[in-house]
Amino acid sequence: MKAVILAGGFGTRLSEETTIRPKPMVEIADKPILWHIMNIFSSQGVNEFIIAVGYKAEVIKEYFLNFYAINNDITIDLQKGETSIHSGNQPKWKVHIIDTGLRTQTGGRLKRLKSYLEKEKTFLFTYGDGVADINIKDLITFHESHGKYATVTTVRSPARFGRLAFEGNKITDFYEKPQEAEGWINGGFFVLNKEVFDYIENDDSIWERTPIETLASDGQLMGYRHSGFWSCMDTLKEKHLLEELWNSGKAPWKIW
Repeated sequence: MKAVILAGGFGTRLSEETTIRPKPMVEIADKPILWHIMNIFSSQGVNEFIIAVGYKAEVIKEYFLNFYAINNDITIDLQKGETSIHSGNQPKWKVHIIDTGLRTQTGGRLKRLKSYLEKEKTFLFTYGDGVADINIKDLITFHESHGKYATVTTVRSPARFGRLAFEGNKITDFYEKPQEAEGWINGGFFVLNKEVFDYIENDDSIWERTPIETLASDGQLMGYRHSGFWSCMDTLKEKHLLEELWNSGKAPWKIW
């Protein structure tokens, strides 16, 4: 199964870091958070990624073009013009980096990837700024069990995130970032059937609004409750918290 990762936004709430690079390339302990997210998937058998880029796309492209040199020891023979990369970090990843436009919204970015997912009945989809100790296999099994078009991983967090209303496991309403609410929220890590593309109109479609709201009202959105660790990296404070967890040797999302 392929995993789609959104990595094209401006990341304005983390502007201390994102003036020079896209948010998914902001580092936690010398590794981009995008690397951490990909390792969460890869550790559970998902090794093919479609990365939807936009803002400062060249930074992400350069990182993967130079991945082995960056992540391994190298020997450079300047006289012969030869470079040797010593064995070490060699993940079995296949990475598609697709430019989905500079100002395209989240739903529009997903819609632009339709041609890359035509042969996929089901695929994974998440944001490029959130980590969790999620069991991807259990998530997929849950999605396959209910037969609906979409599953969203739900987590508990403060009110500034989109709140969800449940009826059993079926999501009956989706409130995008209410002012006063606590409970289950959108934690990313979706499993989607290709039918969801019909719910996205164009580049201006915000995934978390009309597409998800309509899926919910049509009874096609189910929620997988994740009660373990989850965190996004929206602010410098959250970045520092994640770094502290990693440096302590107790990062909950490090399941590889």
